[in-house]
Order: sequence, then structure tokens, then C-alpha cells
Amino acid sequence: MKMRLIFIAFMLVGLASTVQAKITTKTISYQHDGVNLEGFLAYDDSLKGKRPAVLVVHEWWGLNDYVRSRAEQLAGMGYVAFALDMYGKGKVTQHPSQAGEWMKEIRSNVYQWQQRALAGLEVLKNHPKTDVDRIAAIGYCFGGATVQQLAYSGADVRGVVSFHGSLLLPISEQIQKVKAKILICHGAADPFTKRGELEKYISAMESSALDYRMAIYGGARHGFTNPGANKIGMDGLKYSKSADLRSWADMKVFFTEIFQ
Repeated sequence: MKMRLIFIAFMLVGLASTVQAKITTKTISYQHDGVNLEGFLAYDDSLKGKRPAVLVVHEWWGLNDYVRSRAEQLAGMGYVAFALDMYGKGKVTQHPSQAGEWMKEIRSNVYQWQQRALAGLEVLKNHPKTDVDRIAAIGYCFGGATVQQLAYSGADVRGVVSFHGSLLLPISEQIQKVKAKILICHGAADPFTKRGELEKYISAMESSALDYRMAIYGGARHGFTNPGANKIGMDGLKYSKSADLRSWADMKVFFTEIFQ
């Protein structure tokens, strides 16, 4: 009987810990250049003190449930995660033509592109649980290119991770600004990046002497981290469970290094 009571007590303690570790999520309204934006914040409220933080940038579809789930996943790992909004409150779509228009508008002005990302970074930095000296940024597709631009802007982030994003070449005046280490997670079968472009990118990064690394996943196409990629109906998009898991594991190793 005594052993049974001890066992029940341990079970209750474990249950209490599980309840306390509930992930808190909030929508955060903010502005940039007169545009109303709405991001998504996630963190484990049971963890005391300031925490390393991760900025998350959505695909060209906008801030949808997929990127919210990534923010919650990061929160479950102990990070303060903020999924920013690059387009404007409520601007989410499943139509490639509309997504392409929104993305093209943002990318047409590099300075404004960087400033929109920096506005989201400021929201994350201002959260009371954020350790401002330990911040990283990750992004998917359009978001992957965006976090590269964030690094090129000279933002105070320790590292950026691009998942199946465009490969952006650094220009000379940007190189001296970069403070972040860079991890590129790239699909070997991504039809949106030609072999010559990949070689040109590697050559430019080698010449720049920036601290970068590239992980290439065999057979992986564009969008390989998103389980919903197969439903879009575009030949170039395909989910790869192996590349998804491996790239996430590579990100975690990268975070262990930069957050030491």
C-alpha cells in the first residue's frame, strides 16, 4: 500500500509538471511603414528568466498555420519564438499567383524588405522573456531569403537558417555588416535553383569569408519541410520527411553552437 501511494505521488508530480509546461501563444499587432502587421508569439511560460529567442519568417503564402506550428515547436524546445508578418494583417493565401504578387512587392525594394524583417525582430527583442544577446532567425521559402537579407542588413542576430529559400548573393557593401552565422538547408532536386546558381552562390560565399555552411538533401525539392506542399499542385513542391527531419536536426546543432 505504501509503495502504491509513493507511485501515485510521483505520477501527480509528473502531471503537475506537464500542466505547468503549457505553451503560451499570443497574436501581436505592430506596424511598419504605415502597414498594420500581426505576428504570432509562442513561449513556455513555466521557464523562468530570459530565454534564447528565434524569429520565424513565413513562406510566400503568408503567416499561416504551418509557420505558427513551427513557432510552437520552437517554444516547446525552450525558445521564445515570434513568427513575424511580412505582408500585412490577414494577408494569407493558398493561390500561387497571389502569393507571388505579394512576395514580388516585398522583394522589389531590398531596403524596405530588410526593414520589414527588422520590425518583426524588434517585437521579439522587446519581449520580457527574450535574451537579446541570444537571438536567431529561421525562414522557409520566401522566409529563407528574408532571413538572409536580415543577416546582410547587419541585424543583431547570432545566426540565420534558410530552409529551401532562394540563394541570395552578398554584395560587397553588405559583407562588412554581417554579424550572423548562416546555415543554408537546400534541396538537391529544387527546380527553382539551377545548378549554375548553386555553384555561383558557393563561390561568392567562399570569396566573402562569411561564416556559412550548407546542408544539401538528396532528392529533396522545394518546400521539403512543409507536409502541405504536396497539396498545392505545383510540380516543384514536394514534402520530404527525411529532409524535413534532417534539416531540423541540423538547425538544432547550429543553435547549440551559436547559443553557447
